[in-house]
Amino acid sequence: MDDLTALAAEKTAVRRSVLARRAARTDAERAAAADAITDALLPELARFGTVAAFCPEPSEPGAGRLPSAYAALDARVLLPVVPSTGREMEWAVRTDRLVAGRYGLLEPIGVRLPPTELGSADAIVLPAVAISRAGVRLGRGGGYYDTSLVHARPDAVLVALAFDDELVDELPAEPHDRLVTAVVTPSGGWQALPASH
Repeated sequence: MDDLTALAAEKTAVRRSVLARRAARTDAERAAAADAITDALLPELARFGTVAAFCPEPSEPGAGRLPSAYAALDARVLLPVVPSTGREMEWAVRTDRLVAGRYGLLEPIGVRLPPTELGSADAIVLPAVAISRAGVRLGRGGGYYDTSLVHARPDAVLVALAFDDELVDELPAEPHDRLVTAVVTPSGGWQALPASH
């Protein structure tokens, strides 16, 4: 087994484990986590003029509160639109009305903005399956965010949302991985990740 195959296998094993734990969480656990994450996230995002975020799936941290809570921000909020082909996400300004897009993921109605629009964001809120204390983000494996983050400004704050047990000491990393600046967990709130600076 070569290094890349071993790395892919390790990532797959972590994803399976985390997604199984997420599936086992009760609705009450998810709701409490979403409240805590939202209460910690919004005050930190209040300092930014443009925020790119995402619409959590039902099992993801923040589901049930985000993205509607972003309406409280005095900011321009961009949400991703998964394209019908390719892996570079488009963007749209957050609206109160969301519709199911590709893969059933919720997205705003309205004008589609090009992938390069991510470069206007001062802060980017990212989904994650797990985050290491060094700032390595493990996503679901589709590559949409890895491909899209090439458009993010070098000074943009990258913050990932995770359940408490998804912030771990180490994760497998690849050279192209962009480290996150912070993580928000239900118990820990907003935590800067010094290794990513």
